[in-house]
Amino acid sequence: MFKDEMRQTPNKPLPIAVVGEAILKQQAIEVRDFDDTLNQLASQMAASMEEAKGVGIAAPQVHSPLALFIMASRPNERYPDAPLMEPLVVVNPQIVLRSLQLEKGEEGCLSVPGQRFTIWRHQTIVVRYQNLAGQWQHSELTGFIARIFQHEFDHLQGITLLERSQMPEQKLMAQEGKPQA
Repeated sequence: MFKDEMRQTPNKPLPIAVVGEAILKQQAIEVRDFDDTLNQLASQMAASMEEAKGVGIAAPQVHSPLALFIMASRPNERYPDAPLMEPLVVVNPQIVLRSLQLEKGEEGCLSVPGQRFTIWRHQTIVVRYQNLAGQWQHSELTGFIARIFQHEFDHLQGITLLERSQMPEQKLMAQEGKPQA
């Protein structure tokens, strides 16, 4: 399911895909096997995210086609005001509900190094996903944590931050300076 070299050393950071690589344009595939291989991938993804000082990372960013991402908000040099949360592994995520209220915020992406974008996101979302044991979880997320979820969810749809920033609704909201309901 992912490159052979990724299997060699558990907890070893994996190379991060950058804009232009085909894996970042693909729709992720559903995880069906909740096994040691999945746990190892999640562990290596976490190591990659920490090494790059990110607050989230999606499987396609480490060259895996699986519908999986990690959220781990914490203050760091890229996001000094980020709230602290325990790392959360999200498998086969779904966004069940989105608030009409949007908010803008600055985002960076490990796959778009050195660039930051102002992006409008839903302020609150209700989500459903599986954990590493395959158990379904439900949660309501707000603010920065909701932003991370939406950003990583985009990766599973084959959408990078660069592409999100160029979408017509983003440009329209930036011109008007307010969200469209």
